[in-house]
Amino acid sequence: MGRRSEDGRYPPIEPYDSGMLEVGDGHSLYWEVSGNPDGKPAVALHGGPGTGSSPGMRGLFDPERYRVVLFDQRGSGRSTPSAADPIVDLTANTTQHLVADLEALRTHLGIERWLVWGASWGVTLALAYAQAHPDRVTELVLAAVTDGDHHDWITRAMGRIFPREWERFRDGVPPAERDGDLAAAYSRLLHDPDPEVRAEAARRWCEWEDTHMSLAPDAAPYLSVADPAFQLAFARIVTHYWPHGSFLDEGQLLRDIARLHGIPAVLIHGRFDVSGPLDTAWALHRSWPGSELVVLDDTGHRGGSMSVAITAATDRFARKA
Repeated sequence: MGRRSEDGRYPPIEPYDSGMLEVGDGHSLYWEVSGNPDGKPAVALHGGPGTGSSPGMRGLFDPERYRVVLFDQRGSGRSTPSAADPIVDLTANTTQHLVADLEALRTHLGIERWLVWGASWGVTLALAYAQAHPDRVTELVLAAVTDGDHHDWITRAMGRIFPREWERFRDGVPPAERDGDLAAAYSRLLHDPDPEVRAEAARRWCEWEDTHMSLAPDAAPYLSVADPAFQLAFARIVTHYWPHGSFLDEGQLLRDIARLHGIPAVLIHGRFDVSGPLDTAWALHRSWPGSELVVLDDTGHRGGSMSVAITAATDRFARKA
């Protein structure tokens, strides 16, 4: 077993293979593989939707025991076309498309079954994929648990917790749209012909996202300090998914949880995660025999001991290779 750092991650490594995979609809996905070519296969699903993968995700798996697959979902990261492009069509960017992309990537890499790790939106995608293809999943490790529901909680009800910041967020859309679907209103601004209007909408959306990520006193900004092109791509994809209910039926993933019975899972959630309240993870755990719920008392949506808890789970499952 490799040696982990204090934050729980394994030392940085570089991919030994990478490429672009054409998945149809004009989309090509960036993918990479690192770790042990003969190790236990695992795929990491990034959040957002739209943040793209990051090198730090490789460190959540023991490189001596895992064959780690990272990729950028449609429109994000190094995948093409980018959602930051001035003219972008998001029609072929849905949860169902992403599930199909995962299967295409698994087949392309010659993997029979793999562990699926996801964080935040990546949890929603992991659950949707596993319910569609349970025979392809060995285990699930899910951090900052979400299920694709409750978008009004983030865009409107959370104003009771952060009233000053929420008013700035709400006031970023035209007055006539402030009582409606704020994600849809922002989506229209993010596709405005004026690049300054698009950039301002992306900044405001990302500022609000950083605000509600955690009630922990040491929570650090992430999206609001990112590159403007990243902010635009991220905000466009999120505001495409949310008005459509993440392209899932209300309550679908909890309703269909029986499809995952028999698949070992660890659900990891921060008690200070206000954007994704703990009751979602609790409901999934209670309905999922064999799942384990780990509640962290030092963090919200990210940070704290999250990486330590994730690598503890992946280390345990590595022994089942």
